[in-house]
Amino acid sequence: MKKNFLFTALMFLMLVVLTACADEGGEGGVATNNDDGGDGEGGSITVYSPETPEFTQELANKFEELHGINVNVHYAGTNVLVNQMMAEQGNPQADVWYGGGGILPFEAAVEQGLLEQYTPEAAEDWEVVQDGIKYKHEDGYYTGVELFVLGFAYNPDNFSEDEVPNSWDELLDPEWENGLQFPNPAASGTATLMVMDQMMRQGEDSAWEYFDTLVEHANSIPDSGSSPTSAVSLGETDIGIGFDFMAYEQQSNGESVDFIIPDLTPVIANPAALVADSPNPDGGKLFIDFMLSDEAQQIIADWQHLPISENVESQTPLDLETAKEHAVELDIDWVNENYDRVRDEWRNRYQ
Repeated sequence: MKKNFLFTALMFLMLVVLTACADEGGEGGVATNNDDGGDGEGGSITVYSPETPEFTQELANKFEELHGINVNVHYAGTNVLVNQMMAEQGNPQADVWYGGGGILPFEAAVEQGLLEQYTPEAAEDWEVVQDGIKYKHEDGYYTGVELFVLGFAYNPDNFSEDEVPNSWDELLDPEWENGLQFPNPAASGTATLMVMDQMMRQGEDSAWEYFDTLVEHANSIPDSGSSPTSAVSLGETDIGIGFDFMAYEQQSNGESVDFIIPDLTPVIANPAALVADSPNPDGGKLFIDFMLSDEAQQIIADWQHLPISENVESQTPLDLETAKEHAVELDIDWVNENYDRVRDEWRNRYQ
């Protein structure tokens, strides 16, 4: 009887210990994978993205359909996501980071050790820079999956295409005084790109003179990169500076908005990258491969973004060849070295 009691007590104790161990891996955090007991492609992957949640969820659903792997999409603004990845160094929760208003935040993330080298097979033969556009990182830390073109949104009910500015210089015409909006370069990567472009083309002194006038012409300088385009559709401004897809997304939703590409303008790749020491690197690599597949590129095109693949047709009036014709070459090394200094100078001058 005594032996039976001890045996029963011992088995109960073992059950309690095993249950407690199982609970340690329970809920909490952004995602738990390793459902297959290892770091392979099974389980789940987590994607951090500032892009439109419905858009990124459609990409995730297609990936799940094709590969049978669950995708957790974590949405937040670019700065929030970067800060989160920095806080998670040593215990990263994300496998893939997709999108951030172009390559500039990814360049900074490379310096901070947030990313891991991976070049998908589809991009192995790409030149790093072509036609003034940097398509991928020279050491393989990120790969562009779409292109963004910086330009001018306007309301075609109010202006014909011939009446709106066709160059950055024309924005200084008195006609557009109190009729412009652009994002705040101290808060928006979209507008920081605009400032850095003018400085590389004009030199800093002339560029600051340019922005002295541009600021006077603005009726608002919001923090959000998409707000100036929205202001055009709401009738709050005549010209809104932003990326092409911002105008074309609104146009596809029935808003009276169109887009002008300046004669020379920044055209920038929007990348996907593998997070350093991610929980499921094999799954993350598979997702980045997927982003360059025809299936994913078609979703990108259907959401009015400009696909980087020549196999998929753009759904907007803007195509890959036209974008290349207008692209101005950016000195990314200079941008990286001066990015924070220029933002601080903007704050000191205009805020």
